[in-house]
Amino acid sequence: MTQQIKKVLYMDVETTGTDANMHGIIQLAALMEIGGVVVESFNLKFQPHSGAAINPEAMKVNGTDPEELKTRISSYEACKLFQNFLDRHIAKYNREDKAYPAGYNLSFDLQFIDTWLRHHGNKYGTGSYQNWRMLDPLPILRIWDYLGKLSLPDYKLQTVCEAFGIELDAHDALSDITATRTLLGLIFDTQKSAGCR
Repeated sequence: MTQQIKKVLYMDVETTGTDANMHGIIQLAALMEIGGVVVESFNLKFQPHSGAAINPEAMKVNGTDPEELKTRISSYEACKLFQNFLDRHIAKYNREDKAYPAGYNLSFDLQFIDTWLRHHGNKYGTGSYQNWRMLDPLPILRIWDYLGKLSLPDYKLQTVCEAFGIELDAHDALSDITATRTLLGLIFDTQKSAGCR
């Protein structure tokens, strides 16, 4: 039996707030990794979907000018481009061809992306593309903290990247997801060197 080549879909979003049911996505970045190699990246800034609430504090955090936001492509167009990106690498009707979703504090991003896809007419959301076996470094870092192997003032991505010497332009989705992939690689290497498989 041949081992299936694993696909990993790294994802990160910047949003207009913290509630996926109220707020919208304004930047989405993704990396499609197949067999350990990034075969394509996706990075797009766009308008929030119609009716999305915009929290001014969220705009300050991700450094988005509300006037510039109006000049971006529509959320609907962005959604179609993202689905095209996914369709190039994942056969959505094949249950055996799904990617491991990956990201930092990934449940936040997944909730937004799933809600966004459904808002634009994809009734299956992210379920057509992923296997739900999330690869997220945050729970592992918390375990290391509990075991006394790591002690940081907080576990925000920026703090963690500084501790591990990983380059990061915080609150830019592509930079966040690239840094997360590097961080996961370090964690995998640590587990391998400790004899874990």
